[in-house]
Amino acid sequence: MAAIIEVKYFNTFLLKKVNKSVTNFGNIAVWNGSTGIPTSKGGYPNTTADLPNAWVIEESRIKGGYNNTSVSFGAKAYLVEEEPNGSRRSNSLIYSGIFNSRTGINRTNVFSVADDIVKSLDPANGSIQKLYAEDTNLNIFQELKISRALIDKDAIYSAEGGGTVTSANLVIGAIQPYIGKYGISTDPTSFAIYGNNKYFTDRNNGVVLMMSGGGLNEISKAGMIDYFRDRLGSTINIGGVNGKIIGGYDIHNKQYVLSTQLSGTQEFTFDGGYETLSFDELVQGWTSFFSYKPDQVFNLNNKFYSLKFGSLYEHYSETGTRNLFYSNDAPSGTVATPTSITFVFNPNVSQSKTFKTINYEGSSGWQITSLDSDATGRDLTSGTTNWINSDDNAAIVYSYVQGRYDSANPPNTGLAVTTRPFYQAGFDRKENKYVANLINKSTSSQGEIHFGGQISGIKAFYATVTIATDAVTNPGGEKELFSVGSDYIASNGY
Repeated sequence: MAAIIEVKYFNTFLLKKVNKSVTNFGNIAVWNGSTGIPTSKGGYPNTTADLPNAWVIEESRIKGGYNNTSVSFGAKAYLVEEEPNGSRRSNSLIYSGIFNSRTGINRTNVFSVADDIVKSLDPANGSIQKLYAEDTNLNIFQELKISRALIDKDAIYSAEGGGTVTSANLVIGAIQPYIGKYGISTDPTSFAIYGNNKYFTDRNNGVVLMMSGGGLNEISKAGMIDYFRDRLGSTINIGGVNGKIIGGYDIHNKQYVLSTQLSGTQEFTFDGGYETLSFDELVQGWTSFFSYKPDQVFNLNNKFYSLKFGSLYEHYSETGTRNLFYSNDAPSGTVATPTSITFVFNPNVSQSKTFKTINYEGSSGWQITSLDSDATGRDLTSGTTNWINSDDNAAIVYSYVQGRYDSANPPNTGLAVTTRPFYQAGFDRKENKYVANLINKSTSSQGEIHFGGQISGIKAFYATVTIATDAVTNPGGEKELFSVGSDYIASNGY
């Protein structure tokens, strides 16, 4: 049982908890010059388990020594607060005292209740999610509203509504809302900036926004309205748990990169549930989808980086292997992912056509992975519920190197040129242009006499074609593509 030691008031200050480890159980570790109450007098700690309950007495004399310098008591101030409990004001800003490294003044831990140091925004617009300061303005991003406030100055308004900047030195001045009922929801990680443009998402409205020149623009309107409406609305929200939205600016390609990712078991995997794409302001459109799933993206010194599994990755490296991205669920290592581009061939919109050939200008190493016609309409094949869409499909068109084969090696093996004799099954090179016939592989539809491999070409009003890099032509090397085209003839119908 601990002993009770009577201590005179004028010789002591406060009981303070020990934070340091124990050197031995005869005396506790030295804390601020004091060794505390010895265990012989009932002091703590007696065992390691008592360490969280260890206390020492801070004495009025320095190091507690006899006749040492005494600390004066000074004036004592007592303040009784009407509301002593803390409160969380998620819609308010508070600022401390000044910090000046040149003069040694540091009052960042001073929050005087006597000063007007709080600025509050409309609580109906939700909590403040992000602050971004630029020049003399502070941009304030709430869940449902975007506002800005003057920094180190204030503005007054006349009866006509005109504004005049005053000389009053206010830390945070008048708060002005941006036009439009937009916010950043609860996704401050979607925010990115380049130059005068700020990019972020508004999950509540299902849109992606760009702030520029004091205004807000919906960049998701650039051909992606329904995509982001569905993607930001419900696709990345499973069981009421929101997924992550990661945003960053790709300074190499001058594009805003956005990655929407599912939460839960798929949050740290590549099994699905994520899509990464980019917006290019120069073309005012969403140009590319990517196969990587970043934890964070950012630029530094004119280079674009991303973080994954605690590792740093540099994109667009001139010395590294191209088309290598993070491997599936592996903290280290990469996986090769081909680059692909999808086109829509739609000349003479209302004319039924037969696409006979495919051609492209560029480097060797491109293959046609799919070429499909538009759907001809739903047909009932059997029963009462088996409705399907009929369309025409072309067989894979191998690249120039992939298409070589001989009696011992089928296509898609990258047969060496020195092997003779060999034949060409995919693209052939004619005057520095790659051309190939389209082989039909579709199944029969109602009313057809010849179909599939019995006919050449694809019958369609329009055709959707995807061209991608192969895995056998200069793996990891540069592959250029300038144009893709097709020869077609007019048809009387399907």
